[in-house]
Amino acid sequence: MSAQTTSSTTPESLLQRLDWEVLRRLDGRLQGDYRTAFLGDGLDVADLRDYQPDDDIRRIDWNVTARMDSPYVRQYDEDRDLTAWFLVDRSASMQFGHGGRTKEAVVAELVTALAHVLSNRGNRVGAVLWNNAIEQTIQPLTGRPQVLRLARHLLTPPTNAGAQTSLAGLCNAGATLARRRSMVFVISDFVSEPGWDVAMRHLATRHDVAAIRVIDPQEVELPNAGLVVVQDAETGAQMTVDTANPRFRARFAEAATAREAAIGEAAKKAGIDLFTISTADDVARSLLAMVARRKARQRR
Repeated sequence: MSAQTTSSTTPESLLQRLDWEVLRRLDGRLQGDYRTAFLGDGLDVADLRDYQPDDDIRRIDWNVTARMDSPYVRQYDEDRDLTAWFLVDRSASMQFGHGGRTKEAVVAELVTALAHVLSNRGNRVGAVLWNNAIEQTIQPLTGRPQVLRLARHLLTPPTNAGAQTSLAGLCNAGATLARRRSMVFVISDFVSEPGWDVAMRHLATRHDVAAIRVIDPQEVELPNAGLVVVQDAETGAQMTVDTANPRFRARFAEAATAREAAIGEAAKKAGIDLFTISTADDVARSLLAMVARRKARQRR
């Protein structure tokens, strides 16, 4: 199913609204913990030590491990000048939503809010906008003008690629552009060709990766609306379905459950944190929940 809305929102008005609705709440709750919450424990290698059973396997230095015939992990010094990349899926399925709020609109809010929080502390933020090819590369800079630049590109309607999304291509593009170890946010609905877990795992060997999946409730639970024409946003294929038919609703629920399980399993294989936010969710609460999960994982 697909839906597209137009908006007269400007980058300045979006940032102003987020300042009242999201950013002040984040600043009040984070209380200086933004660096470890969003950017891990540090990004420059300081030393190596023996692997311990509760260590994150992504910190294993495989070259040293091979030479020493025993597992070693990297320890990092916290950098004062950090870089965050946003790898943003702009495919047609991101235009779906209901109640006037699309996944694409939620992405604009998420990226603008995160970019503002990070840039406000002197960190550089950049982005790769993807629609089965690089639509736009925004090189990392800091400051309010950079946040507004990101917002402006995210509020501009995307090009229509007319093909199924390749998240693997987005991850590979990010790996090529982010040459220095960075915090990388991969933001998508994960409606993609399979195999993205391999590319994302490769990306996570060098960078601290957090994947944010944006969904709409109607993708998980079908509304009872009788006969409707639905369209695959990625391929354009259309069909008429009876949403009141119990057997169709059961098949839809089974397919949604299988899709959720497959995405969760792929994220495990990739070894990355996967967070989910709905178009019905409050952005500030969702970001704070993400921070809490990352901090809990770092303590393990």
